This record gives sequence, structure tokens and C-alpha cells, in this order.
Amino acid sequence: MTDQDALLHWVERVAMYLARDGVPPIAGRVLGWLMACDPPEQSAGQISAAIGASRASLTSNLRLLTGMGFLTWRTRPGERTVYYRMAEDAWTVVIHRQIAGITAFLDITEQGLDMVGQAGERATRIRQAHAAFEWMAAVFDQAPALRPGHGKDGETT
Repeated sequence: MTDQDALLHWVERVAMYLARDGVPPIAGRVLGWLMACDPPEQSAGQISAAIGASRASLTSNLRLLTGMGFLTWRTRPGERTVYYRMAEDAWTVVIHRQIAGITAFLDITEQGLDMVGQAGERATRIRQAHAAFEWMAAVFDQAPALRPGHGKDGETT
């Protein structure tokens, strides 16, 4: 297996992992590629060639990932080409958004219980969701802060 084959195999593993949470496979491949490629900024054409995606599906997935906060883009003076790269601390930013979403869903489940009352099957289903999200909020609340820009062993990224 060549180095390029090993890299593409790893990119596919990233994509399949993220697909479990509903991330489209092409978006997952883009993230995997931009996490490991050299140079870190790549044009849509370079990304397309690397991961084997059509330009049309790549464009919509680049837009999706940019909107989610994973990617940034820029142009270079005198060029019309757009270059994409992982956003600074992308994973931290996206995870913080997800944690904020947990808190927002707790508010929604509380409103649901106010609406349907505390008794009955409907209340039980809402309470189960509320309990699960309340548990996640507590876990994240007690977790140590992730220092942006640092890897597992404290290396600056």
C-alpha cells in the first residue's frame, strides 16, 4: 500500500465515522482530507481529485462544512481560485455549538412537559429525552476545558 493509498484509507475511515452522526460521506471525506493534506489549503479541484468526488457534490458539501464552521476559505491575489482549509480550532468550535444545543433542547423538553403535564405516556417519552440531555449537560459541565490549539500530548497545533 502506498502512502497515498494509506492516507485515502484513513480519509475514508474519518468519513464513515462521521456518517454515523449524519454527516454526508463526501463532507466526511473533505474533512478527513483537509485534516491531513499537504499543503493545508486546497482548491476544490485538488480536493475533488484527491477524494474522487464530482465538482457538483463537492461544492454543496464545501458550502455545508463552511456553514457548520469546519472550513474557511480565501483567494490569493491575482487568482480566481478559492482555497479551503480547516478552520482554526474547528472541532472545538463545533463541539461547543453542540453543547449549547444540548442546553437549548433541555429548554424545549421542559416546555414539552409543561404542555402535556407530568403524567401519561407522552410525558414519559419527553422525560426520557430530558433525562438523557440533562445527563449529557452535566457530563460536559464537569469536563475539563479543552485548550484550543493543543493536541492530545499538549503539542501546539
